[in-house]
Amino acid sequence: MPDKIIHVDSIGNVRFRKNKRSRHVTISIRPIKGVVVNLPYYASYRFALRVVQNKIPWILDHLPKVEKIEHRMTVFNQNTEFYTKYRKLVISPDQINTVKTLINAEKIHIKYPGHIDITNAEIQKIIRQTIIKALRLEAKSYLPYRTSILAKQLNFKFNKIFVKNNQTIWGSCSGVNNINLNLHLMRLPDHLIDYVIIHELCHTKEKNHGKPFWSLMDSILGDAKKLSKELKNFSIQLY
Repeated sequence: MPDKIIHVDSIGNVRFRKNKRSRHVTISIRPIKGVVVNLPYYASYRFALRVVQNKIPWILDHLPKVEKIEHRMTVFNQNTEFYTKYRKLVISPDQINTVKTLINAEKIHIKYPGHIDITNAEIQKIIRQTIIKALRLEAKSYLPYRTSILAKQLNFKFNKIFVKNNQTIWGSCSGVNNINLNLHLMRLPDHLIDYVIIHELCHTKEKNHGKPFWSLMDSILGDAKKLSKELKNFSIQLY
């Protein structure tokens, strides 16, 4: 079922999305995506709209924080230098009416109508969606392989591995040793990708961030907290 866009006074356009996994009406505010409302299939849009209207003070309180993030995000153009682990972003104007995207072994190629301003919000959205698609392809190919290699080398065992587009964390390890890794890892230097993977592998033995955990990390990486500090120079949402 396609998303439904409803204009809400004082907020603007809100995207309503029926989700099979939703049990309640939930509201999220994300850079670029804006205000998104997930609702169960059995719930009406009218009911979900009332929930949003009741939450307007909360939404207005959080919108400026998201807008502040958006202002720090890259506005992509033909001169933007952007690389994933395996690909280079190439943006070029063309005599076309709609945006064309192509992901090959070396490039993320975006062609856009030359008569439209590249800073157009819809074009920027398509560029980011295409980058995410490329990151997902790379992550699903590389991260499970690299995790298996490191686990074997370092004598760790994990259950399953999942690649996700998480907005807040680089990785996590569940109580049953399932490892979740963020596809945005493919924007990091190799040594930081390994740091995050090893971090989660260590959680298969030490479930919290206590002294035994960091001792285990240091035994593998040396000064693990130095790498943790370096990771803070990168942002999942800002690129």
